[in-house]
Amino acid sequence: MAAMSEKEQSGCRRLLELLSAEDLMALKDTVTNRLISVESTRAVEAIIAYSQSAEELLKRRKVHREVIFQYLAKEGVAVPPNTEKLHLVRRTLALWSDKDGLGDLTALGKEFCRWFYQLFNSLNPTAGLPVQDWGPQHFWGDAKLFILSCTGEQEQDEYYGAELVSRRLSALVWEEKLIFCPNLEQSGLKCLSTPHGLVLVAVAGTIHRENLCLGIFEQVFGLIRDPLEGNRWKMKYVHLKIKG
Repeated sequence: MAAMSEKEQSGCRRLLELLSAEDLMALKDTVTNRLISVESTRAVEAIIAYSQSAEELLKRRKVHREVIFQYLAKEGVAVPPNTEKLHLVRRTLALWSDKDGLGDLTALGKEFCRWFYQLFNSLNPTAGLPVQDWGPQHFWGDAKLFILSCTGEQEQDEYYGAELVSRRLSALVWEEKLIFCPNLEQSGLKCLSTPHGLVLVAVAGTIHRENLCLGIFEQVFGLIRDPLEGNRWKMKYVHLKIKG
């Protein structure tokens, strides 16, 4: 008997339909240890029945990263294209286990923060990270950035437009050589959504330069899907508060 909930079984069926016939039969042989001989039309049910859990199934080598990404896209769940398989697995499990939308929303917030800060920190020339595709393409054209700095005298600045917002944020890590370390545990991450589709992601963490911890930060992102770019999330506004 399958050790999965009905929602997990249903999700697995839809996901497995995206596999090629060759990969599907190979996966069936692996899961059943070649002890079950069934036609391809019954392979999906055999895989589900003999899998220990949904997580175990998703982590199988024949369930490729691209397949999980494609499945999430079909379910209307937008994730960054360069998301690693492990994070895609977590996102899928959160989708299947969600009962009231909160778990799914938190998973979205975590995935966004992992993607954003990895991309953001890669701009720091001292971090030794491969530079990724930072740029205005991740922001809405009328994006807004608000920065409040409480390091000595309090200063606040506002920036408008995707290009200017992108450049000002990148200067924090490229020119000032800062590293932002977000706390993605429950105490450091909060996510909310509106009936109109706006998602708010609030995260707190620490700021570093080389081997020094310079202070703390609080950052809020307003995310909206872009229907003209594959329904992917883009930043509408960013509020950043820095304390020394």
